[in-house]
Amino acid sequence: MYDCGFTRDKNWFRYRAAAIIIEDDCVLFVGNSNEDYYYSVGGGVHMGETAEEAVLREVYEETGVHYEINHLAVIHENFFNENKGSLKGMECHEICFYFLMKSRGSKKLFSNSYTAFGAKEEMHWIPIKDLDQYKAFPSFLKEYLRTEHCGI
Repeated sequence: MYDCGFTRDKNWFRYRAAAIIIEDDCVLFVGNSNEDYYYSVGGGVHMGETAEEAVLREVYEETGVHYEINHLAVIHENFFNENKGSLKGMECHEICFYFLMKSRGSKKLFSNSYTAFGAKEEMHWIPIKDLDQYKAFPSFLKEYLRTEHCGI
């Protein structure tokens, strides 16, 4: 399958779906040995796939667990410059739909996922109250998770 995205010259665009997974006042983030930061569970939406289908697929691929969607929580537009890996020197533009997932009442995962570059991904349950102590992206989640919301 092909992700909904493209590269043109030194520009990279990506359409992404991601999950906000909360259990016991902790939020799930992903890390790997190639990066010095944590990131949200999720990935590129494939051609012909809805964002909902993509987030369910990505959550299962990364955690080994079937979560259900609660609701669409955030639509985020992100601009960044990458200075390493396959996107080195690229101007990046990403549109991401963040879905709040329904709690399962358990932090038990069956993760066995790898990045596109072959690095083993590790799941990290980070206490929401301690998020400021971590280099975690998207950075807006730190404030978002501490406040009440209704709607997108």
